[in-house]
Amino acid sequence: MDDSADIMPEPPFEVSDDMCCGSGCEPCILDLYQQELRAYRERLAAWERRRVARPAAGGDDGRH
Repeated sequence: MDDSADIMPEPPFEVSDDMCCGSGCEPCILDLYQQELRAYRERLAAWERRRVARPAAGGDDGRH
């Protein structure tokens, strides 16, 4: 994969408790945010693993 195409995932738009209307919506905006946050964390962890697995740019493998 081209390094320039593998960009760091963006976190979901953060919602605060006061954004919930309190009328028992199913699903609640807070539940949706938690789902999006979990998915983001999974994408971020996968992205970080790919970054670690890739050789450093310029051929420097980190060894001296």
